[in-house]
Amino acid sequence: MNVHVKHAKANEWINQMIELANPAKVILIDGSETQREMLIKEAVTAGELHELNQEILPGCYLRRSDPSDVARVENRTFICTEEKSEAGPTNNWAYAPEMYDKLHQLFAGSMTGKTMYIIPYMMGPYGSPFSKIGFELTDSRYVVLSMLIMARCGQKVLDELGEEGEFVKGLHSVGTLNPEERYICHFPEDKAIYSFNSEYGGNVLQGKKCFSLRIASVIARDEMWLAEHMLILAIKKPDGQKTYVAAAFPSACGKTNLAMLVPPKKFLDEGYEVTTLGDDIAWLRKAPDGRLYAINPEFGFFGVAPGTSAKSNFNALESTKKGTIFTNVALNTDDNTVWWESLTKIPPENALDWKGNPWTDKENVKGAHPNSRFTAPAENCPCLDEDFNSPTGVPISAIIFGGRRAKLMPLVIESFDWNHGVFLGSSMGSETTAATTGKVGVTRRDPMAMLPFCGYNISDYFSHWIDMGEFLGDKAPKIYNVNWFRTDDDGSFMWPGFGENFRVLKWILARTEGEASGVECEIGIIPEEIDFDGLDITPEVKAELFEVNRELWEAEIEEIESFYGKLDYVPEALAKEFEALKKRVRG
Repeated sequence: MNVHVKHAKANEWINQMIELANPAKVILIDGSETQREMLIKEAVTAGELHELNQEILPGCYLRRSDPSDVARVENRTFICTEEKSEAGPTNNWAYAPEMYDKLHQLFAGSMTGKTMYIIPYMMGPYGSPFSKIGFELTDSRYVVLSMLIMARCGQKVLDELGEEGEFVKGLHSVGTLNPEERYICHFPEDKAIYSFNSEYGGNVLQGKKCFSLRIASVIARDEMWLAEHMLILAIKKPDGQKTYVAAAFPSACGKTNLAMLVPPKKFLDEGYEVTTLGDDIAWLRKAPDGRLYAINPEFGFFGVAPGTSAKSNFNALESTKKGTIFTNVALNTDDNTVWWESLTKIPPENALDWKGNPWTDKENVKGAHPNSRFTAPAENCPCLDEDFNSPTGVPISAIIFGGRRAKLMPLVIESFDWNHGVFLGSSMGSETTAATTGKVGVTRRDPMAMLPFCGYNISDYFSHWIDMGEFLGDKAPKIYNVNWFRTDDDGSFMWPGFGENFRVLKWILARTEGEASGVECEIGIIPEEIDFDGLDITPEVKAELFEVNRELWEAEIEEIESFYGKLDYVPEALAKEFEALKKRVRG
């Protein structure tokens, strides 16, 4: 059995994988609506998808996955290289030749009696110098249908690839879903991805974290650009001028909410607008004009459902209203729609939980899995920016880092310069909550929110950021750190968050234009004033939002020292920034 594509190397590799996996049938995904509808019909007939109420949720389906396969598996995720130093101390490393042998044994005959789907996909807009192409070979219709939402797929991609273009190789099989032999493997030196024994999106939608971050970060290092775990948004001023911002946050820190933020009525009435280009991944390159430009390489949203509501994120919820695949949420059997925690205050009277069981014990059993997802087309988003498909990308004026820190970080600070901003990103962390760990206030370091996603040695990654600053020179974006989660002595949040975060963005916007003042403190530049008009916040709370507690920063210095001590090396520029912080804190 052979498949033919015009690209000789791709053709050779695809047919080698067909011979290895031994499928009964091979289908090339052409990106047509006719083929997609055929696959949906087959998936519904096979019980792989449940068709939802097509009047209320047109084109939407529910997917239930195996209970053992509901999240990314970091302990089964590997960077596979010749030398361990390439992966560094923060990645799981495997010796590439040995891992290839192991995987080829697992994949041998894994698709016997099944259909192999060949997905040519593009990360990034058509015709863009940013964009990259991959193939994912899979035996899962769910993966195909999800990839058709999350990436640009089909014949048009093959046309762009041509006969000699570069591509990333990807092989996936659902296997037996045995967790003990689950492998999510990346071979940066060969630009290859293998995933086996999983069907969870974060593990098997290979264009997602696997390609767009782990493999792309290595390509970006070699080609002098950045592949980052960042949202991209635009702030449009009343005069029509737009400023673009990229931001990185660890999980549970409001990343998607910020990406799709709706400004308070006061600012909407003044003529401000926020639009989104992406909620998760940004590829950033130096453009001919010397500035840093960004694209979102994805074509859809793979969002966490619980907590998403009309109040918390109206635009994200609206994005799910058509053409969406919901995974592991509850089914409202009264009207054949979906439900998850926080969607509404009162759960449906009659429902099946995420496992498909009658949901009767609503007090002790969650209807949706905490990591249940929606895979939704970006084009559904009401606030999607007009330049979403721009092949040139958009110029980034500010980069924002952030985390959940109860007492340490002010509401917002600006870095002194690029290297200081890289230091802030390299040392950033977020405090755990009782809901996730059972213990409050434990700081987990997650530099640039990339710790699980950097495809090479994290020390080299920091060095690359420093090099990018030199490469960009005086046209490098300003760098900021924000903290929406400062609490008072009772543990209550001092800042209202959500749409009110626009007030912080407005100050950042003004700073990029040289129109707002700031005051230097021990850790950066804090606002002289922020627009608090209309907020019920006392002068004391306003002051506390920007307070720098030296005692807490002494403890933070120790934690940063401990984290840096686990790295293979700390770039000299960051070591200097760290020493400078110590001197400023110790006065």
